Amino acid sequence: MNASRFFVRIALVAIAGVAVDASRVAFAADLPVARAAAGHAWLGVAMEKTPLADGVLVAHVIRGSPADKAGLKEGDAIRAIDGTKVSSPADVMRLVADHGPGDAIVATIARADAALTVHVSLDVRPSADEVTRMDRVGAFAPEWVGVEPVGSAPSRVASLRGKVVLLDFWATWCGPCRFLAPRLSAMQARYGAQGLRVVGVTTDGAEKVAEFAQRTGLKYAMDIDPNGTTSRAYSVSVLPTLFVIDKRGVVRDVAMGYDPGREVEIEALVKELLAEPAPDGAQPGR
Repeated sequence: MNASRFFVRIALVAIAGVAVDASRVAFAADLPVARAAAGHAWLGVAMEKTPLADGVLVAHVIRGSPADKAGLKEGDAIRAIDGTKVSSPADVMRLVADHGPGDAIVATIARADAALTVHVSLDVRPSADEVTRMDRVGAFAPEWVGVEPVGSAPSRVASLRGKVVLLDFWATWCGPCRFLAPRLSAMQARYGAQGLRVVGVTTDGAEKVAEFAQRTGLKYAMDIDPNGTTSRAYSVSVLPTLFVIDKRGVVRDVAMGYDPGREVEIEALVKELLAEPAPDGAQPGR
C-alpha cells in the first residue's frame, strides 16, 4: 500500500471480494488477511448461510476468480468438495484452506435440477483491494438498490447514462473522506458543465449528511444507503471508495482510500472519458 494512502476499513469486509454483512455471507477461503499474504489458496466465491439441508448457496462469483474460470455461477449450491459433503460456508472454507495455490479441487454442485461436477484450479488469494478492482473494473456498474436521494439526487445509476460519474462511498465520521470531499466538489464545479456527475453514497442518516454538507460546502449529489445494500453490491470494504464510471455505465477505475498521488490520474481519466462520445440512445441524467 502506498504510504500516503489513507483509508478506513469498515465492517462490510470484502475478504474474497464482495462487501457483505458477515452475519449472512461467508467467503472461501475466509482466512485473516495477514495469512492470505502467505499465499493461501483462493476460490473466489461468496456464500450465503441458507437453510439448505444439503449444500451451500453461492451468492456471488468474483470476475476472473478460479470459481469464475471454472464456470461456477450465482445460485449454484455447492454440495461437496473433493467428495466431502458440505452443509455450511465454514465447511467449504476449511476444505479450500487445506489446499495451496495451484491445487485442483472437485466441486459437486446443484444447478436448477442438474447435478454437476466442476474442476477448479485454485489461485493465490489477492488482497481485498485487488479483488474489488478485478470484480468491478470493466463491468457495468451495479444498479443502486434501496437508496434514498437527498433532494434532487439521482436514485438510479441507469439515469446517469451519457454522463461520466464519480461515485464516492463515504461517511461523515471518516477522516480520509473529509480530505477527498472538497476535491470532489471542485471536480464537480470544474467539469459539471461538460457532463461530469459526482454522487456520494453513505449509510449515514439524511440529517447528518445534510448538516455535514452545509458545514463543509459540498457541491455534489448525495444518496443515503440505509441498509448498506448498494455498498455491498459494489463490494465496498474501505472508505472512501471512488468508482469512475463512463458514459456507457462501465466502471473504468476504482480508487480505494485517499491518496493525493491519485488525484491527477483520476482527473486525467475524467477528462478522457468526457471526450468520448455518448452511447447511442443515452439520455443524459439529471
